[in-house]
Amino acid sequence: MLPNTLDEAVAALAAVPAAVPVAGGTDLMAEVNSGQLRPAALVGLGRISEIRGWEYQDGHAVLGAGLTHARMGRPDFAALIPALAAAARAAGPPQIRNAGTLGGNVVSASPTGDALPVLAALEATLSIAGPEGARRELPVSHLLAGMEMLRPGEVVGYVRVPLLHAPQTFLKATGRTGPSRALASVAVVLDPVRRGVRCAVGAVAPMPLRPLEAERWIASLIDWDGERGLAPEALSAFGEYVAMACIPDPPPEEGADPGAPGAAPALPPAALHLRRTVATLARRGLGRALA
Repeated sequence: MLPNTLDEAVAALAAVPAAVPVAGGTDLMAEVNSGQLRPAALVGLGRISEIRGWEYQDGHAVLGAGLTHARMGRPDFAALIPALAAAARAAGPPQIRNAGTLGGNVVSASPTGDALPVLAALEATLSIAGPEGARRELPVSHLLAGMEMLRPGEVVGYVRVPLLHAPQTFLKATGRTGPSRALASVAVVLDPVRRGVRCAVGAVAPMPLRPLEAERWIASLIDWDGERGLAPEALSAFGEYVAMACIPDPPPEEGADPGAPGAAPALPPAALHLRRTVATLARRGLGRALA
């Protein structure tokens, strides 16, 4: 089925409840090819022109769910939401960036989805189309955390992103050179109006993690009315704070004296390496945002 509007897509899903919507298909087809998924039918969203662009609305950018990574990586979009453009450019090789879409990245909710920590840090919301013309808003973080889910027949139409007009960065570490899946990724967004720092860490957990205490602590050190620079020691401490919040030490073994040497089991080497990677990404991301 190839609908031409969001409402037609919703109607198609209502007519065949077992059908699965598909846009770029970069995640879905991988599951089909591996035998993990056997959809009864597919509802293609590629012909819905209304969700392939963006517009400005009440201090937000309303991004169509059909925007491809390739389109978001272009300079005009980068001037609008730099961190999301950087994530789009890092999403994979050209064939993935040309096909994969923003909405697909959100709905598939893969832990390594590059757009997800950026959307979490920006506190974006989803505009969802439902049966009989219904529309509702849902925070991206609620969907990614499983607090709220898409209901039968619903389709993500748009992603609403606040336009902060402030520095923001996205950094990603991979296991190889060139575009690849993230071992860890970090988005850092400054919010000068609220005098806040937002940080989200991707790929280290099933959903992006927000180290809220680290955000509040570092925001309190920034001279928001001055040059906003921080000493290297403060940047390093922020990185460590973020990494410890996202990859904490294991709890002490039951019955052990918490103050005794060796009471808490040590993190395995792979987890320690991941923690150091997150610390480095967070430190560099904040440093570049403040530069």
